[in-house]
Amino acid sequence: MSDMEEFPRARWRLIIEDEPRTGAANMAVDEAIALACAAGESSSTLRFYRWSPPAVSLGRHQKVVDVDLERIKILGYDLVRRTTGGRAILHTDELTYSAVAAADEPRMAGGVMDAYLRLSNGLLAGLQALGLMAEKAAGNVRAGPDVSAACFEVPSAYEITAGGRKLMGSAQSRRQGHVLQHGSLPLTGDITRLVDVLSLPAGEAAQLRRQLGERASTLAAAIGLPDDSPLLEFHRVAAAMAEGFAATLNLDLIPGQLTAAETRCAAELIRTRYANLEWTYHR
Repeated sequence: MSDMEEFPRARWRLIIEDEPRTGAANMAVDEAIALACAAGESSSTLRFYRWSPPAVSLGRHQKVVDVDLERIKILGYDLVRRTTGGRAILHTDELTYSAVAAADEPRMAGGVMDAYLRLSNGLLAGLQALGLMAEKAAGNVRAGPDVSAACFEVPSAYEITAGGRKLMGSAQSRRQGHVLQHGSLPLTGDITRLVDVLSLPAGEAAQLRRQLGERASTLAAAIGLPDDSPLLEFHRVAAAMAEGFAATLNLDLIPGQLTAAETRCAAELIRTRYANLEWTYHR
């Protein structure tokens, strides 16, 4: 597999959400789009979105005891479980993307890492459009079995780094005829805030906080901008990321919104799954 591939021109839907959504709504919308793509009812979609209130998301098979439920409640955060794997993420002051397509879309062809590499190349181009010369981790990098409950502690294969620090983490699921990949780009703020909601002894929490501060970065820190810089505004960053994604993957991105069917499906998924505490806790 070459690092960069050429694809026939294709049209994808672009959704840049004007307003943030709850954790349950964001995960439900991603899955609703994926199901519609698999059924041939919606076109492949690149979506950029935010979270309100901030949310802690657990990986699909992660144990809920990894996080401090009481602390999450005190801080007013949502708790939600992703359909994708990985460890806990705190979604706040960030841009989140999802790329969703039917499994036979050429950019999603092959295995997980094939599509992961292609999408990472698109994300890298978006960051370059923002003036950041980021890099992607080598294809043979894997998180070890002793990795902490924090998803941002170390990069995995093809995840994006800047100045030697992890900048963007992503996760992918391939099921029911669709491929869904989503990931986070922390824009501003304290990258170590996730530690506040993990179930860790005080000593381990302090150590992990130091490690995260050394190994992970926000976009503001990577570029060297103050947190209040207009260059870090969500819509500006989303537009640049979309530009790089389209150029790298030979796409025409057509601005759009959710269909009525996707909206209905998302509402049902919120009710039965993502806002259902039994589903969230008992995995």
